[in-house]
Amino acid sequence: MTVLEVIQRSSEFLARKGVDSPRLQIELLLAHVLQMPRMRLYLSFDRPLADRELETLRALVKRRAGREPLQHLVGSTNFCGFEITVTRDVLIPRPETELLAERAVEFLSGAESGSGAEGGAAGAVGRRVLDFGTGSGCLALVIAARCPAVSVCAFDRSAEALAVARQNAIRCAVEDRIQFQRGDHLKSLLAAGESRFDLIVSNPPYIPSGEIGALQPEVRDFDPREALDGGADGLDFYRMLAEGAGAWLRPLAPLMVELGAGQAGRVTELFQQSGWRIDRVEKDYGGHERILIARRLD
Repeated sequence: MTVLEVIQRSSEFLARKGVDSPRLQIELLLAHVLQMPRMRLYLSFDRPLADRELETLRALVKRRAGREPLQHLVGSTNFCGFEITVTRDVLIPRPETELLAERAVEFLSGAESGSGAEGGAAGAVGRRVLDFGTGSGCLALVIAARCPAVSVCAFDRSAEALAVARQNAIRCAVEDRIQFQRGDHLKSLLAAGESRFDLIVSNPPYIPSGEIGALQPEVRDFDPREALDGGADGLDFYRMLAEGAGAWLRPLAPLMVELGAGQAGRVTELFQQSGWRIDRVEKDYGGHERILIARRLD
């Protein structure tokens, strides 16, 4: 079969299986198999596929029809311009999380230049960032890559996730500025001898336990549950951060967290009750309140 025939037939097959954007999905899979940029497929519609190529593609299409995520099939995803490895041990980074990375980099870049109220005059040399629940390491590596004067502690309870994060740090050549720390709670940082941080970022689990079963199969069946499950109301990790994160921040240093849809009001209240000042809540590009930025009052 030719490239065009494969695209047409496979798109129809994936559509019948309920896969979103089936044409795009098959084009990305085919580009992966043929090791060429996706747009080059449009110049290769008449190219016949070799038997081995067809065999490889059929196996991938079958798995995608079973709702295995595209990112797992090709082994990576793009986050803020960085190609990072993803496996079943880590949450696949969502586009919304790029906003959190951008705000962290903006704050630290102001610190590097000594400009702006947030950055202060001291500069970013020697500044330290905690990425709480690092998962794939996507936030940590973007911060380390774009703010070379900063060091990052990538913290997670999963040894498997930390192994993926370390692999991504090596892939992006920032492993010398990221420390990987395993623990179940912020108190684990004390045992590790950590000192205070100039910024904490976190994309915590925030799906209520009872809602996980209703998620898309790509998320429900393939993302690690511990990276999704935020407890009965989805707020367990926000409570942990509101109660304990202040002890790990230098005076007036910010905490930046991603929010689940519709959680901004309740999370804001949690932090205010624990003595935090809310700087702002930012909407993502879809109009959802997505990022909360707060500082301790004391």
